[in-house]
Amino acid sequence: MSATPIHEPSFRESVDLMFNRAVALMDLSPGLEEKIRVCNATYTVRFGVRLRGGIQTFTGYRSVHSEHMEPVKGGIRYAPNVHQDEVEALAALMTYKCALVEAPFGGSKGGLRINPRDYDEHELELITRRFTYELVKRDLIHPSQNVPAPDMGTGEREMAWIADQYRRMNTTDINAAACVTGKPINAGGIQGRTEATGRGVQYALHEFFRHPEDIAKAGLSGKLDGKRVIVQGLGNVGYHAAKFLSEEDGCRITAVIERDGAVTDPNGIDVEDLHQWIATNGGITGYPHGSVTPNGNAVLEEPCDILIPAALEGVINLGNAHKIQAPLIVEAANGPITAGADDILREKGTIIIPDMYANAGGVTVSYFEWVKNLSHIRFGRMQRRQEESRHQLVVDELERISESLGKTWTLSPDFKQKYLRGAGELELVRSGLDDTMRIAYQSMREVWHGRGDVKDLRTAAYLVSIGKVAASYRAKGL
Repeated sequence: MSATPIHEPSFRESVDLMFNRAVALMDLSPGLEEKIRVCNATYTVRFGVRLRGGIQTFTGYRSVHSEHMEPVKGGIRYAPNVHQDEVEALAALMTYKCALVEAPFGGSKGGLRINPRDYDEHELELITRRFTYELVKRDLIHPSQNVPAPDMGTGEREMAWIADQYRRMNTTDINAAACVTGKPINAGGIQGRTEATGRGVQYALHEFFRHPEDIAKAGLSGKLDGKRVIVQGLGNVGYHAAKFLSEEDGCRITAVIERDGAVTDPNGIDVEDLHQWIATNGGITGYPHGSVTPNGNAVLEEPCDILIPAALEGVINLGNAHKIQAPLIVEAANGPITAGADDILREKGTIIIPDMYANAGGVTVSYFEWVKNLSHIRFGRMQRRQEESRHQLVVDELERISESLGKTWTLSPDFKQKYLRGAGELELVRSGLDDTMRIAYQSMREVWHGRGDVKDLRTAAYLVSIGKVAASYRAKGL
């Protein structure tokens, strides 16, 4: 990866710059503007765990950006370079993201400075449980105050440990399962959560391509079918986004960029095959299909229709922004484009579907999981069979009318099977996510096209979300 220029704003500075660009177009009092911008609190913990015959000390963070709504919501990431500024910037993005998609949460974020690859499963469990203990005893993990979720370097396994540790410390809390989301199904999770962020990226593109005017602004035409897509990062988000876009929408994944290089194939990469190779071999090196190059960052600059950065922040910066050829960029990661690069790309006419919208699928389905945990019943359990019975009445009546008229109408078996099947939890989760992504995009689009002083979707997203946060604070009397 090329070195980031020395005058490049940090991730937190980029978030603040983009925030400032939006509020300059709003009529907020200076006091309210400051209240929304600043991070309420950040807790830093340094704790010891006995490992490998000695004591190792770890540093972790939990930042709360805004409590205009509670609980606050945001993932916990495990990464060796996690620091306070990064966590606070991510917490701010969570505030705006939740407001944009109308999830009733404030913004929070957590991080543990650790490389999870350096530890085995048992060691990671000990570390996670101790980190959880430090946060729970300060109510920084709590169903009604602060609800974490997976992020980079964490997943269902870690969330299950966190939930179990919370329950051990709060044995009489009937809502203990709601203290964290992203759990395994058999530990109170919800179907569709693992795929949620990648699925949300797909739904965001579906909604974008429903609007010919927006497609034309990106210099594209037609539908998603056949579009060339480059994905940077084949982790949970990038993998699911690439898989759904290629298998369900007919996109060609022409390049995948990973830590150790990139795989390119103009005819399209088999995402599932590459994902299995990475899982087995730890990287793309030696992958036998397509061309493998060690300089993955250069592939960001290759021609394509849609570029999906789905890994780290700041991968598109002042050093490479002018070389990016993609007319449409979907920010599946948090902050992959710096503020300086954003200016360059906007001047070029590149359309950017911003992170606070594009990757909001995760928090949206986390919201559904939290509601499920509080209601203590899975979605679809009460109504699914009743829905099937009502549909069966319609099919039976159609067939009865056919017989009474002496006709030989027959409904195709495929239609009957699909029509008669009531919606289960996964179908309801996907339906709710699709609805959320459509409405959020339309709220951004209304500002983007309706105001002459708004030239891009990111500014529109900030205007919508900040406006909702401001309204919440005003309702509280601020």
